[in-house]
Amino acid sequence: MSTTEPDALLGPADIRELAAALGVRPTKQRGQNFVIDANTVRRIVRTAGVREDDVVVEIGPGLGSLTLALLEAADRVVAVEIDDVLAGALPSTILARMPERAARFSLVHSDAMQVRELPGPEPTALVANLPYNVAVPVLLHMLDRFPTIERTLVMVQAEVADRLAAAPGNKVYGVPSVKANWYAGVKRAGSIGRSVFWPAPNVDSGLVSLVRRDPPKTTATKAEVFAVVDAAFAQRRKTLRAALAGWAGSPAAAETALVAAGISPQARGEALTVEEFARIAEAKA
Repeated sequence: MSTTEPDALLGPADIRELAAALGVRPTKQRGQNFVIDANTVRRIVRTAGVREDDVVVEIGPGLGSLTLALLEAADRVVAVEIDDVLAGALPSTILARMPERAARFSLVHSDAMQVRELPGPEPTALVANLPYNVAVPVLLHMLDRFPTIERTLVMVQAEVADRLAAAPGNKVYGVPSVKANWYAGVKRAGSIGRSVFWPAPNVDSGLVSLVRRDPPKTTATKAEVFAVVDAAFAQRRKTLRAALAGWAGSPAAAETALVAAGISPQARGEALTVEEFARIAEAKA
């Protein structure tokens, strides 16, 4: 464990000074809101349960607020940053503020959705303040691509956090909920106020914890199961018999698959678990 000084982390003045030096203004296009509160990033690391032997991957490190807090606690941190200026500046910030941990930091300058491999040991944890506009696809991509990620804690828009953690029967339960459940047990892990960000967003944020588990036991592939999920929620007000008609080839074919899977044709997608969606995919296959 590092014995870094408390002032190694970035405060509001540090963030604004760094941004001014780099000519950086957070952009809505990339959903950038920088965390300016050291207590908040330490809370995120604590809630994530980061251990001394963890290899943590962080998406969208920005100016490095969370990155520095992760380096305090983890063995290694790999940060993935798409922004040219931010990616260019981050290694220098790490070296200046936490020189004794700099060798344990790696930067991947890339769009997270394009990342297929990471340098160094396989990641064991994912901790990130995800840009609001790409949070769900980035999260699902990372979980799919890097099966060694055991624990994940992401900060996302509160509404997205609710969707990810929703259980069947909840009105916001949908595609993100089901697909996240394919990979992990998902739960809300706290709320984050607007005042810890610069600029302050127009929405509240939430923490979501995901703990890796085995996917449902099924002969259907993940792609086949996800196709059923997408079809079921494309017309979420319709019964599954109607909503899955296009996927199955006809309403009658959809009903046959549903009955074979032990699912009522009159049910709606929002009532089904990921295991039940897998049974439907398996019945059609």
